[in-house]
Amino acid sequence: MTFYKLLLGTALAAMTAIPAYAQQSENSLRFAYGQTLESPDPYFTTLRLGVILGRNVWDTLVVRDLESGEYKPLLATDWTWVDDTTLDLTLREGVTFHDGSPFGADDVVYTLSYVANPENRIVSQQVAEWIESVEKTGEHSVRIHTKSPTPAALEFLSSQLVILPSDYYSGPAGATQHALPIGTGPFKYDSYSAGGDMFLARNDDYVGSEFKTAASLDRVSIRTIPDQQTQIAELLSGGLDLTMGLPKDQADQLARMPGVQVQSGETMRIVFLQINTTDDTPNPALKDIRVRQALNHAIDKAAISENLVGEGSNVINTVCFIQQFGCTDEGATVYEFNPERAKELLAEAGYADGLTVKLHAYRERHISEAIINYLGNVGVTVELNYMQPAAMRDAMRARTVELAQSAWGSYSIYDLSASTPVYYGGQPDDNNLDPELIEILEKAGSIMDPEERKALYAAALKKIADEALAIPMFTLPTFYAGAEGLQFTTSSDEILRFWEYGWE
Repeated sequence: MTFYKLLLGTALAAMTAIPAYAQQSENSLRFAYGQTLESPDPYFTTLRLGVILGRNVWDTLVVRDLESGEYKPLLATDWTWVDDTTLDLTLREGVTFHDGSPFGADDVVYTLSYVANPENRIVSQQVAEWIESVEKTGEHSVRIHTKSPTPAALEFLSSQLVILPSDYYSGPAGATQHALPIGTGPFKYDSYSAGGDMFLARNDDYVGSEFKTAASLDRVSIRTIPDQQTQIAELLSGGLDLTMGLPKDQADQLARMPGVQVQSGETMRIVFLQINTTDDTPNPALKDIRVRQALNHAIDKAAISENLVGEGSNVINTVCFIQQFGCTDEGATVYEFNPERAKELLAEAGYADGLTVKLHAYRERHISEAIINYLGNVGVTVELNYMQPAAMRDAMRARTVELAQSAWGSYSIYDLSASTPVYYGGQPDDNNLDPELIEILEKAGSIMDPEERKALYAAALKKIADEALAIPMFTLPTFYAGAEGLQFTTSSDEILRFWEYGWE
């Protein structure tokens, strides 16, 4: 069945359905996501849904004001840099975890010490690897020692480093005896089943701060529905209230339907192709800079961005989001769409008769297909391997991937240390392992002077572009569809702040 016919059929059902009003009277929200959550713990998943749940169920020590970019109090009421590697924080009193236990310094020391220890294997060690040690200086005060000057410390403390109760884990890799995750956030887990539905309930004892307030909704249910057309049918028939990540064409059609509101906007999620140039790359042709340059010239990024991705998408020339501190394309090589030049470069490299590469991807299959068509037009045959996110991550880290279609949201961290170094700074997802790049990026992440950091990041981004170690593509907007009457807002960090949502 075509999507158009599906809309016609489900629209008729939507006209007579009243579940949105039922949800309004029950003060609840039903949300669908397209990928299976590998863990309900934000430290053990890279999925966007895990990041969203991390903000709703847990609190961080500080919170970033989206309008001003300033850091504001949350679990910490104030903080002071004693020196370049020592940060003192005073903690909020009167806060309790979802199980009723009181929040204090022991919980901060325990959580940050656990996630900073590489033996415990959180999936994105870079968010905590800068922590040397954490000590308790009072019942409601702590001191964080960093391994070296860490200019992005508060950015990490405001985003991914959520606080759990002390002794929460029973072993590495997130092992725990608790039936449900426990945080201090505005929502708490009411039920969870691996790969199934999950339910959040309002935390009636939430303390928060003026910068993160108590929830208005009483309940949020989250369903895993991989098929997007099924999500849309559920929304139109009244079985769902909100979904995200719609392709442009479907969002455009939904915007014309009664009873549905569609919102969109640019996000900090960037799409780029990572090229494996390591010594043991499974495709040695990719070690030739002429081949990499050809791949860059072969793809019309602007056409894909405008025609397939849609409003809110902007072409990028370096592997970062422009609003992140340190992101720039100044001085970097820009590869214009030039298929004839691509063919010339391939011929110079000895591939006049063609080349075969394997492309790994886990989302936006329509973008993958467009990439395949463009590369095919210059004589590059592409074998697509479409995978689950966790499998893709594991293959990347085993360095068995030739060409990876990545869509990286930097964990919603507005600092370049959360983007480019993840793929080019010697971390597990680095499929180039360039010693010079690693040195530059490590240095940029360990000096406090902002102008020096910017210069170093610019040098790294220029090197990546000049040597065609990646194919930067564009930013991804996110299209959201919600039931009529649902009050919800979106932001470039792709965090659904359920605690701010409600019904008219």
